[in-house]
Amino acid sequence: MSINKNKPHLLILPEDDANRQIVNGFIQNLNVNNLAIQILPIADGWKKAVDKFTNDHIKAMRQYPQRNILLIIDFDECEDRLNFVENYIPDDIKNRVFVLGVQSNPESLKRDIQKNLETIGESLATDCAENNHKLWEHRLIIHNKTELERMILSVKPFLFPN
Repeated sequence: MSINKNKPHLLILPEDDANRQIVNGFIQNLNVNNLAIQILPIADGWKKAVDKFTNDHIKAMRQYPQRNILLIIDFDECEDRLNFVENYIPDDIKNRVFVLGVQSNPESLKRDIQKNLETIGESLATDCAENNHKLWEHRLIIHNKTELERMILSVKPFLFPN
């Protein structure tokens, strides 16, 4: 089943397969409205994710005002990565574009909490649905806090309708 472009929805652009696995776990959570979320093909690198966003999605974001997009990238311990990516997001759609990711990489998070990536994704979705940010406060993803709070205000009403 595909999303309805004229209703609120979220596209997710994962940098790599590890991030895609986290997203797969997230959307498998029973609380998630699967009709409002779509995973895009892997970008094969954070810079390529930014390129795909700028080349393939900005025009459609303007065409479909109900569309939101999430780039899931590895921050690779780069403190300015979010600022770099944000420079490529046009002001007129900035409120519907989000960037989240592990401070280092998903494999580090997997090792640290000793769960597979899909289970991590499902746990993150449960936290969102239950307004409990236990896993989101982990040291490798706590840096997402501001972006996550901004995203929750925009997408939670249609992603977690119950």
